[in-house]
Amino acid sequence: MRKKILIEGMSCEHCVKAVTEALGKLDGVGDVKVSLEEKNATVDIDGDVSDEAIKIAIKGAGYEVVGIEKI
Repeated sequence: MRKKILIEGMSCEHCVKAVTEALGKLDGVGDVKVSLEEKNATVDIDGDVSDEAIKIAIKGAGYEVVGIEKI
């Protein structure tokens, strides 16, 4: 399953790296692509990862999730 996560607060490549690392640490998350221009992340979910776990990981990195959708 693939999900698109809309994120507020990213403004530089450091932000992209922080979000990529935060999502990559979640068990069950495969490929992670973060777009600074589009203010979102696309993740491949290989396991059972809840939207809440995704929100907590991104919030822990200092950013706010404004939406999550399956794509």
